[in-house]
Amino acid sequence: MHFIRARLVAGVILGVATAMVSFTPAGLAATKASSPNAVDLPVPAIPGVAPLPGPIAAPAKPASNMGILHISPDQAVAGTPMRISGSHLPAKASVELTWSSANNTWVVDPEPDSVNYLGRASTAVTVVLAHAATNAAGAFSTTVRAPQDWGGVHDIYAVVDGVEDAHGGFIVSRSVTISPRSGPVGTPITVTYRGIGASLYEGGASLLYDNHYVGEMMANWTRGVARVVIRASGTVGPHVIQVGDAISFLYLNLPQSPLPFATGATATFQVTADSKLPAASIDWPDDVAPTISARTTLAQTGATVTSGASLALSVTRGAVGDSFQATASGLTPGVPAQLVWSTVVGSRVNCKSVCWAFTSVPLATATPSGASLSSNLTVPDGLGGWHVVQVEQDNKVLAQVPFYLQESLVGQGVSAITLKEGQAFTIHLKGVGWTQLDNTIAVDYDNSYLGYGCGFNSNGDVVLPLHATGGPGIHLIDIYPMIYTESPSFANTPYGMVPVLTYAQDEPALALGYHLPSIRLAIRIVR
Repeated sequence: MHFIRARLVAGVILGVATAMVSFTPAGLAATKASSPNAVDLPVPAIPGVAPLPGPIAAPAKPASNMGILHISPDQAVAGTPMRISGSHLPAKASVELTWSSANNTWVVDPEPDSVNYLGRASTAVTVVLAHAATNAAGAFSTTVRAPQDWGGVHDIYAVVDGVEDAHGGFIVSRSVTISPRSGPVGTPITVTYRGIGASLYEGGASLLYDNHYVGEMMANWTRGVARVVIRASGTVGPHVIQVGDAISFLYLNLPQSPLPFATGATATFQVTADSKLPAASIDWPDDVAPTISARTTLAQTGATVTSGASLALSVTRGAVGDSFQATASGLTPGVPAQLVWSTVVGSRVNCKSVCWAFTSVPLATATPSGASLSSNLTVPDGLGGWHVVQVEQDNKVLAQVPFYLQESLVGQGVSAITLKEGQAFTIHLKGVGWTQLDNTIAVDYDNSYLGYGCGFNSNGDVVLPLHATGGPGIHLIDIYPMIYTESPSFANTPYGMVPVLTYAQDEPALALGYHLPSIRLAIRIVR
């Protein structure tokens, strides 16, 4: 049995870049020096994401006497036509207009037995937005549309022969839309927030429903556009949905902050009368291809390279109790072979030394008469996330294949659907994981964040005790993924311990092949 010690990681340092706040290379280097396996996650192919607004611009030098570009308007939502004009430039010259932008991603440390969450990374880039030409007086004027890019301040330079001769700026504003705008309790509402910024303080948004905190929205991989689905709750009548910039929780007096333009917006949803109870459902994230191949519990020996054996599984993703078939070949005839499930046991609570360890769960044992065997297997009741099915002979791992155990509901998910006011009930889940990406789930009741549940110490089994409150009628329970940042405690790891509403398109687990859903449940309170 192999033991793993927890390791603390130094925090990321914030730095200031021209007109934008970003993570500096030095800050990222400090994190990676303390965590040598840290990875800036390559961005998955998320559907519908806008590309960079133009090709990367060649390096340019600032002029010793830089002029001013006039931008009109100088603040608006993406897609708005903006007029860019300048004067006192070289006559009859080609002008390259550049635009400051950034590329963002998440940072993790994938270990053999876990995944550590290290925060986010932002790299400033400059792209070519448009071209123009000056007249005989050294002036020009052109109109382009504000690109679909991060919210906040963007530098615009007029570059002539590699020299930045004039400078201006444009602020991409925030906007909120919802669809639909009315419907009964349980109606899925798509909330789209455009213009999230590239820096840490602009890079997240808080969503409120009637002044109740629902969760966090991010857009690291979606270039400033966060799109989430919540459900309509409450009494018949209007309900206010508010979105504003935040690191987890809403910055209420943003107009008085250093980022006064990051104020967000509100929309109103009209709840209509309807007595139908929404059915329980599981909403899965976008099924994107992982961008790194690291998988927990893979054997770290060379046996699988030299054994000559192979293993194939009929499926590589499933829930507790699902059936699948394993076929092994290249085995030694007449020698008992074992099919085992590689997992871990332990806890993160008060984790200072030995916190968890690898262990194996037997799945099947058979003696091959030839060089191969086939066996029908059942996904064991245990932790969710990435595991490995292994075939062993003579206590040696000969071949292995990763298998992802998904979260699932036990029965209808809720111990009782019809309850009296104040009555206790439970929610029962299986397959909650153990890494910082999947060991906890966040719980909303009628779009109000209650708290979280953890599945590590209970081997993936999570029973949530709740009470029926809010008066007669339909009440909703929505369970979202959460990033665990309490223990081990890494410095400067934002967006932890709250519902990740953007789990479907912007959540670090997606790049590692995790498939973390939202779970939608409902109860009815009667008199």
